[in-house]
Amino acid sequence: MFLRRIRRDTLADLPRLTTERLVIAGLVPGDAEAMRRLTDDPAITGAVDFLPDPFTLEDAHAMIASGRRGRDRFLGAWARADRALVGVVGAHLRGEGAVEIGYWIGGAARGRGFGAEAVSGILGLLKGRFPHRTIVAECRPANTASWGLLTKLGFRDTGDDGHRPGRRVMVWGQAA
Repeated sequence: MFLRRIRRDTLADLPRLTTERLVIAGLVPGDAEAMRRLTDDPAITGAVDFLPDPFTLEDAHAMIASGRRGRDRFLGAWARADRALVGVVGAHLRGEGAVEIGYWIGGAARGRGFGAEAVSGILGLLKGRFPHRTIVAECRPANTASWGLLTKLGFRDTGDDGHRPGRRVMVWGQAA
């Protein structure tokens, strides 16, 4: 009898998640234009160091395609009320022991709690999938909105510099 081994150390097959106001699901090629419209905003491209400015349709397709490898996955946070893409959450496997999250929320949706709702949902999903990995985020301390959101959700500053310029590593769910 042939038993197929299920690969659990991948982000490629993260399940769809529904929260009170959002549907969060892996972005697919058909979502590229919505991702481009949301992300091609200087407030986003200026804050996320790996995003080009302008953020093109080709850039969106490339980011979405990166999820096929299983080490990185970009998920769309879609408003249940009008099915608009309000944000993107990224999950990234780092080495053997960590999974990193990051996110951005579109201009019209900022300040309405969508970021906290999306990140909180993804945290639960990642902890269930990767119980032995530490969940981390990198954030600029000067980005008070993001720093505050991560702190509110249980992240603590480790005191370590991140891999990206000007960012600090924050760890979720344990004392830093």
